[in-house]
Amino acid sequence: MLDTNVIISAALTAHGTCARILDMLLVGAFELCADDRILGEYDSVLRRPELRIAPENVESVMELVRHDALPITAAPLSVELPDPGDLPFLEVAAAAGALLVTGNSRHLPKKVCRDVRVLSPKVFLERLRRAS
Repeated sequence: MLDTNVIISAALTAHGTCARILDMLLVGAFELCADDRILGEYDSVLRRPELRIAPENVESVMELVRHDALPITAAPLSVELPDPGDLPFLEVAAAAGALLVTGNSRHLPKKVCRDVRVLSPKVFLERLRRAS
């Protein structure tokens, strides 16, 4: 499960950690989980004018995630997060039994996330590299 900030960082920094994570997705190193709420958020945030991401880059990223995302139907969780917008990500990760990768872990406190492991992009990429 990739938080939107990972997708945005990948689109903005072609050679950064988050871009490497998308490269690993492209070669099948892990399976991405998402639902329509998450795909919609990826798309709308990538298109924000202030980010200045070229439309062709938005389309490339969205094509990749739409093609590779495993569709998950998540049950609602009755938890409160510092940012309620993060709840769909936690719900999908919980439903899929997936890791949640984010650059903003303070919005996903361990006591609230329970069984969902939250990793930074750097730690996740290190795990992917060790596994391959």
